Amino acid sequence: MARSASLWAVRTLLIVFGWHQANAIPRVSFPLDSPGRSLTQFTSLEVGNTTTLLLSSDEDTLFVGARNAIVSLDISEPRAVVMKNKLDWSPTEKDLNDCAMKGKKKADCPNFVRVLQVLNSTHMYACGTFAFSPRCTYINSETFSLVLGPTGKPEEGRGRCPYDPYQKNTAITVDGELYTGTVADYRGNRPVISRHLSEGGHVDLKLDDTLGWLEDPTFISSSYVPSEEKVYFFFSEVGREYDFIDKLTVSRVAQVCTSDVGGQRTLQRRWTTFAKAQLLCQSQGELPYNVLEDMFTLQPLEGAPEEDTLFYGIFSSQWSVNSGRSAVCVFSLDDIKAVFAGNYKVLNRDTLRWSTRVQEKVANPGSNFLTDEENFLPSGQRVSMVSPDYRYSNIAVQRVRGAKGKNYTVLYLLTESGYLHKTVLLENGPHIIEEVQVFRQPQPVKNLLLSLSKGSLFVGSSEGVTEVPVANCSFYWSCAECVLARDPFCGWDPSLRICTDITSIQSNAAQDVEKGNVHEKCKPPAPNPRSSFPPLRPPTGELVPVSLNEVVRLQCPEASRLARRHWERPNSRLSPDLYLQQDDGSLRFLATPITLGHYLCLSVENGFQQVLAVYQVKQKSSSNGGGASGGVPTSQPVSAGPTTTQTTQGRQLPATSAWGPRRTEGKAGRGRQPPPPLAPTLSPRETAGVTPRQERNFTFWLNPVLQAEADAKPRDRPPTKGQAGGEDDGGEHQLQTTTACYLQELVVVSVLLVLSVSVLLTFGLYGMRQRCHSRTAPQGCSSRRDAERGGAGSNGNAAGGAASTPQERESLRASPRETKRNGQAQNGQAQNGGKTLCNGVTNGSNGHLPNTPI
Repeated sequence: MARSASLWAVRTLLIVFGWHQANAIPRVSFPLDSPGRSLTQFTSLEVGNTTTLLLSSDEDTLFVGARNAIVSLDISEPRAVVMKNKLDWSPTEKDLNDCAMKGKKKADCPNFVRVLQVLNSTHMYACGTFAFSPRCTYINSETFSLVLGPTGKPEEGRGRCPYDPYQKNTAITVDGELYTGTVADYRGNRPVISRHLSEGGHVDLKLDDTLGWLEDPTFISSSYVPSEEKVYFFFSEVGREYDFIDKLTVSRVAQVCTSDVGGQRTLQRRWTTFAKAQLLCQSQGELPYNVLEDMFTLQPLEGAPEEDTLFYGIFSSQWSVNSGRSAVCVFSLDDIKAVFAGNYKVLNRDTLRWSTRVQEKVANPGSNFLTDEENFLPSGQRVSMVSPDYRYSNIAVQRVRGAKGKNYTVLYLLTESGYLHKTVLLENGPHIIEEVQVFRQPQPVKNLLLSLSKGSLFVGSSEGVTEVPVANCSFYWSCAECVLARDPFCGWDPSLRICTDITSIQSNAAQDVEKGNVHEKCKPPAPNPRSSFPPLRPPTGELVPVSLNEVVRLQCPEASRLARRHWERPNSRLSPDLYLQQDDGSLRFLATPITLGHYLCLSVENGFQQVLAVYQVKQKSSSNGGGASGGVPTSQPVSAGPTTTQTTQGRQLPATSAWGPRRTEGKAGRGRQPPPPLAPTLSPRETAGVTPRQERNFTFWLNPVLQAEADAKPRDRPPTKGQAGGEDDGGEHQLQTTTACYLQELVVVSVLLVLSVSVLLTFGLYGMRQRCHSRTAPQGCSSRRDAERGGAGSNGNAAGGAASTPQERESLRASPRETKRNGQAQNGQAQNGGKTLCNGVTNGSNGHLPNTPI
């Protein structure tokens, strides 16, 4: 035991960061009440907390257990949910007072129906919390009325239904007998697996935590396998076999035989066939997802053996490193049978420790009821799906036959925030086809119920019951969109040219669930030989009138979260210095003569490029009456010209998400980073070029010649006449006029610049001359007579040295006028023609410094 536990601990504690599955992102999203996804909702002010769902045998009636009531809803008509009957089942005033005396909240004291099962062909069985004192009752299916039991009194529901409305439980009926997993006290401390309403030679049985059978479990689901005559319970509990970790949660599957009649002595009226095993849901290199949230039983295909039954479970983790994440693992019935047929651990009652004995092959509830398998790995030894961004709470599963007869597994995963994710499992990983919001407020108790005959999924929550059709093929209005959806329910009918249910298409259905290859499945129309050389100009799009020097913003709808959106201009490139593409896919730029013209927003998904929006930005003329900047533009149909256009009328595209698009230049695959933000010197006036285009989408099969024209760069080919400045007509004249105007302004600015530089140079030279004069004037230059007398030293000492006599000092203080009369020039130059340097040192006529012997 110690070695096995140690190996498990080493493997689980070695964390390798990084996901081995791609992040699952919903391709499209439909908010609540979105016209792109039709839902049918049932809400009533008289009925709340509609979380327990049950379908009738013909699936024309939906029974709902709610707060203080049980209702029947008519769902026989497509996309219609109508209440037929309502049964009031409320606690008395005394029951409510007793609930308050127990210290419970008033909002938790009503009767919340948590068990609703078909008992036989004439009756149903229901149990509710009933003010923290559970009660059960029979319901006549024909008259839809409450019926008292054999005792003539309401039956006690302890061990059949939880006390707390937020406590999870499970219940299933087999041959008129009720099998439940719940708690047996209002504190929730006594878990129990029981059988009630036993018939024939059976007796009611139970199993609790007195002998260590259950360790603080949370019951999730139960399933009956007729060939095995077994009921399987799925739950999470504390794994006592791992005594080196405090309160380690593990997920379990437990079995009991429906033919069990109990044992002897301490096992009287107790299960003797109870056994449990651990379910391990773990992605490679990560800690296990050890908390079971929900489990769904997928029955085998018609004609397939019962061993092909699969159990799909949602798992979360108690580890903080996996907080907020979910995983989906699938287990096969064949693997579960093999685990229970293996060895079992033995519990030492004295030390309460588990040990292994190889010879123990049969389960014994008294000592060995835990399988010796270290863990029970999922089918295929791998996790089916890991969601790092969403935490799922409920699951339903369906098999769908595709266009070529291949079966696909579709998961319906409900997030805690109220979104339903429709996901298909593929060989290269899961693909989330869409997400649909089904309720607004997060809530702990909700339920999913799948009706195959109706083709709908019913979601029960505290806000009401929502019917979600499993297919939404009419949302896709072109072959490309239908194929890119990769929905196994939908295919493109080439004869009717619609995306419809795959079962209604006789042959040649365009569908590619695995890859979504549009080029292979959707062939473009054959070009007309007469129009093989179309005029080289872009198609006309929505007209956006703007004023110069205004900021223009062009919106681009989001056709898919998996697509990369980018903008293009015919015969021009979008310089990052002029254009800014924002996270929502819109394009912003300053309206100038060179930015007027056509703009195309394109998306690339799975190598297929399609046009989402076409705009023609044009300067406002006087005939337009000016108007405020950013006025609502007029919409013009896209010119078919040489192209074949398919438009989607009356359709709302999904809301723009926070996922930032990546820009591509030219063809797909040449990625480019978004440009830097525009300089803050733009005009404060901002023009919202177009309102979000949520009612139209364009898919183009562009003519090769036109596509080559759109992909051409300015350096490859100069713009042709009529295309300068981005205009179709008049562009050349406007460019010439603008160029002439700019030339005059350039000449004027150049002349002013030359004059300014000349003035600056003049003042600079004058300043330098003044500084030279200021340095030379005080020093003066010594005359030859002074030099002969030896009164002045060389190197300017005559000016700076001290006079030896008062007369000499007086002569040095003589005025400039007197100095000039003595033969000294005012500017410091000697009259003998000697030249004076700027630092006051003079050069003699002989080229030597004064007072220097020759």
